[in-house]
Amino acid sequence: MNDLTSYNAEGLERLPLHRFSERAYLDYSMYVILDRALPHVEDGLKPVQRRILYAMSDLGLSAGSKHKKSARTVGDVLGKFHPHGDSACYEAMVLMAQPFSYRYPLVDGQGNWGSADDPKSFAAMRYTEARLARYAELLLAEVAQGTVDWQPNFDGTLEEPKLLPARLPNLLLNGAAGIAVGMATDIPAHNLREVARACVHLLRHPDADIAELMRHVPGPDLPTAGEIVTPAHELRRMYETGQGSIRQRARWTLEQGEIVITDLPYQVSGNRIMEQIAAQMQAKKLPMIEDLRDESDHECPTRFVIVPRSNRVDLPRLMSHLFATTDLERSYRVNLNVIALDGRPRVMNLREILAEWLEFRTTTVRRRLQHRLDKVLERLHLLEGLLIAFLNIDEVIRIIRTEDEPKPVLMARFGLTDAQAEYVLNTRLRQLARLEEIKIRAEQEELEAERDGLQATLGDAGKLRDLMIEEIERDAETYGDDRRSPLVERDGAQAMNDTELSPSEPVTVVLSQKGWVRQAKGHDIDPLSLGYKAGDAYLDVARLRSSQPAVFLDSTGRSYSLPAHTLPSARGQGEPLTGRLEPPPGASFVAVLGGEPDGRWLLASDAGYGFVCTLADLIAKPRAGKAVLTLPTGARVLRPVPVPGSTADLVVVATSTGHLLAFPLAELPELVRGKGNKIIGIPAAKVQAREEIVAGIAVVPAGASLAVLSGKRTLNLKPDDLSHYVGERGRRGHLLPRGFQRVDGLNVS
Repeated sequence: MNDLTSYNAEGLERLPLHRFSERAYLDYSMYVILDRALPHVEDGLKPVQRRILYAMSDLGLSAGSKHKKSARTVGDVLGKFHPHGDSACYEAMVLMAQPFSYRYPLVDGQGNWGSADDPKSFAAMRYTEARLARYAELLLAEVAQGTVDWQPNFDGTLEEPKLLPARLPNLLLNGAAGIAVGMATDIPAHNLREVARACVHLLRHPDADIAELMRHVPGPDLPTAGEIVTPAHELRRMYETGQGSIRQRARWTLEQGEIVITDLPYQVSGNRIMEQIAAQMQAKKLPMIEDLRDESDHECPTRFVIVPRSNRVDLPRLMSHLFATTDLERSYRVNLNVIALDGRPRVMNLREILAEWLEFRTTTVRRRLQHRLDKVLERLHLLEGLLIAFLNIDEVIRIIRTEDEPKPVLMARFGLTDAQAEYVLNTRLRQLARLEEIKIRAEQEELEAERDGLQATLGDAGKLRDLMIEEIERDAETYGDDRRSPLVERDGAQAMNDTELSPSEPVTVVLSQKGWVRQAKGHDIDPLSLGYKAGDAYLDVARLRSSQPAVFLDSTGRSYSLPAHTLPSARGQGEPLTGRLEPPPGASFVAVLGGEPDGRWLLASDAGYGFVCTLADLIAKPRAGKAVLTLPTGARVLRPVPVPGSTADLVVVATSTGHLLAFPLAELPELVRGKGNKIIGIPAAKVQAREEIVAGIAVVPAGASLAVLSGKRTLNLKPDDLSHYVGERGRRGHLLPRGFQRVDGLNVS
């Protein structure tokens, strides 16, 4: 006895409050774990499910009978076996009847049993009717064959089975979910034929490992037909450890350029999917979708149509975004926590579950065969006594007529046992006809053959194993079906970024001399017509699409980028770039660029050095940007020049003193960053003194003309005229005609 325990005068036990609370909590915890939340490895059922099935079987509600009101079943379950709430009991019954909740439903319902969109929308039990599903035969067929232990019900007036003699591992077939005290279970459903093949393989190869078993059970098979996209190595780790997760993704097809979603993940509501997609459309986060329709009906329970805005939409990328941001893809936790054969809960791997169930099944089959053998031996014993009585019928009749207690006389006269004598006395006279001896001996021969077969099977482990294999294969053929959830290797879902999700429409980005920026819709905007702050004026413009980044270049040769759609509207005067970017002290912005990421640009300094790069090379996410163009001492950045695709184009460069040079574009290197190569020869001292610098640079396509601007005068150089200035890259070039010694710029026409 514990020192803390005492008794009062009436003999009642007295405990400290903390001891009583601890004991009460532990008792409650064990009750929840063993009798409510966790399934047993033997039949994969919780007590309430087992009692519902047994009560329905007791009521005669087999798969071939008529449906009866669910209220009658629930009443029997509560009144005889499960004294709990009727709503919880009925909900457990409904769950076993929903084909979208159970891979192999145990109850065949008639009426409103809920829908995949709203599983709890089922009608009250007074309206619905039910009977056992055909699959339930696998759990109940052998109950009356001596295969299970029985226990008293809650009031001791009836008996109920402790477990059901499952002929297949229902734990894996239908899965289970539950939350106990300090532990939980989440077991996914599997395909019946696959699990049966794994059981047969384990019977034939007891040393098989999980990799071998996974050849037969490659992964779960959920009630819905969505794709299981969990990689094979993750599934193997899940089956090896008993813990992990699986991902299921909706299936979609392409019909006449429209996306049609035909199957959803497990426990996902179609209405919820529509709401999630519609919410993104209303928030203008899915500009590539024009319309969303629900075309589901009785023939096609799931059919959602997504209409893209154009045939240029990247549909796989769009679906990847929807998988990442909606319930079109769901993850499910897996925790194979079950009550083992020893009555203790633990997390098992795939092999342990199958091995324990096969051990249970072996015991069950032995008990069934032994039960039948006992019945056969009992019947043979009675037939032996009946045959003795038949061969001595006259004497038997005399004893029965003359003796007050014929039973002991018969036992003494013919050497009958008590059971044989009782059976003879209860035999009708009509059964003592002349032909009855033939029937008795025929039944004896048949039963003796069955006895020999049963004894041989019980005495030979190999024959017992072959019998189990035969029964498993037969049940798999009878109750099995094809895999419903295909296992497919897919790339991980990835949500689109803000740039991809923004509407792709033409915009014009305007940069002012003071570094203020704004954007206007359309490409027909005249930036000179916009209003500017006092002391500020137009500097540069870029025409691009709102889904593209705007790239800015500062006076130190650093580049920056901002999503075009995030820039302020041109209805106002914009905002300073320094509010979003962090250029070096004293730096100013000199240009804005835009276009396709693979577009090529010529970057140069007015010292006469430059190179070709792509717009993607200039994109920089950090606020501080990145160094792109290295400037010689005293040099400044020129506005970048777009480069067409042909390498036969000419690079034409003019200095402030009237020197003009043209050379093939192919002579300039393509770099990511740096100083570049010499374009035209200008002495470094003149650049530092700002006596001579590059005044203009242009890329002239083959056959195009060039206009040289000098004050109010313009010199038009046709292709033949330009040939006079063609030379090697880095040379001084030729002087322009008199009057054009001061060049202001170059224009290609």
